[in-house]
Amino acid sequence: MLLSLALALAVSSATAQSSTPLFQSHETLTLQIQGDLRGLARDKGEKRVEHPALLRFTNGADTGSVKVDLRTRGIFRLKRCPFPPIRVDFPTGKVKNTVFAGQDKVKLVTHCQGDRLFERNLLKEYALYRAFNALTDTSFRVRLAHITYIDSSRADTTIRYAFFMESDLELAHRLHAAVVEQQRVHDMVTDANYMTLVALFQYLIGNTDWSVWGRHNIAIVSDTITHRLFALPYDYDFSGAVNAPYATPAEQLPIKTVRERVYRGYCQPDSVLAPALARFRVAKDSMYAAVRGVEGLDPRDAKSILSYFDEFFTMIDNRGAADREFVRRCRVLEQ
Repeated sequence: MLLSLALALAVSSATAQSSTPLFQSHETLTLQIQGDLRGLARDKGEKRVEHPALLRFTNGADTGSVKVDLRTRGIFRLKRCPFPPIRVDFPTGKVKNTVFAGQDKVKLVTHCQGDRLFERNLLKEYALYRAFNALTDTSFRVRLAHITYIDSSRADTTIRYAFFMESDLELAHRLHAAVVEQQRVHDMVTDANYMTLVALFQYLIGNTDWSVWGRHNIAIVSDTITHRLFALPYDYDFSGAVNAPYATPAEQLPIKTVRERVYRGYCQPDSVLAPALARFRVAKDSMYAAVRGVEGLDPRDAKSILSYFDEFFTMIDNRGAADREFVRRCRVLEQ
């Protein structure tokens, strides 16, 4: 949760101790996944099943293998991608003392299509998760992996980057919170400081593909002590910073491409907006460093992302421009 900078650092230190090994490091994992991947990729119906596979891993001196179950997941990318996003189900008690200790069901974001452009898009999306991690620890953690996929059904091998994403339950546990399953939660009943930070970050990366009320690309948790609600974002492939070839803005928005920004946060007093903008200024160098530090990210893509970020940071240092975007164009609560 976003409080003072000092408290944010204290929370970061405390939560790091409760993280599972998978998300304690940013070192890229080296993995092999072997199974009937052709059958997995074809499993896109309503009654999807688990597909057995063997996962081999190398993490520093830690090597081993474990039998896992793979299941296709997602909505848009599941329909759009020949190589779908995956959920990896780890066997209970079989991954102790490994990098996957404590994991149960983990999302794996994959490369979508064979064209290298899509792997570049994946790395750009991963960079945005890392940038948000640099802004606030109240964010989904991710772990990059370089994976050799071995399709036993046709003796085919593909090597691509992918990344694991922290589960809702693990994130909630780390933040001393509980997952909220309730639907139709309005932005304005969540923590205003954090919600403003999220809305500004979505503006920074040019992402409009989210909704708190619709529970679209948003997870909601409740602090176990204060019971405040926090709406945490994920899935950035429709953002302008990624600029995926399939990404288009919703028809009802006043923009024609995802590279155009539109602020979708609700109006807040200066006592809320000003500290949120200040937090971005404080975290700017760390956010840029996080993007530059992504293994495998094409230097041209890193430059493109940061040039896009530059537009935001130049704008927030201009009081008139910031007022225009975040005060005069903010969303008004309907009466």
